[in-house]
Amino acid sequence: MQNEGPRIRREKRTVGAMIELYCSEEHGGAQGMCADCGELHDYAMQRLDHCPFGEAKTTCVNCAVHCYKPEMRARVRVVMRAAG
Repeated sequence: MQNEGPRIRREKRTVGAMIELYCSEEHGGAQGMCADCGELHDYAMQRLDHCPFGEAKTTCVNCAVHCYKPEMRARVRVVMRAAG
């Protein structure tokens, strides 16, 4: 199951932009994202593709189902704090 609706696409753009911004500011990514940030980006996109709520989803922070592994959730939290 891959979610492709407008809400998921917008969420992907937002998360992707925040990870790119974080990477360029924290890791000086002149050649694009570093491997660690690329891994986080791919993981976030995969989670959004398989979100059980699809277009009816809330923001991840308000979701009752935390589908991120604890380590990845902590990494995204750092990115959001720095980029937001």
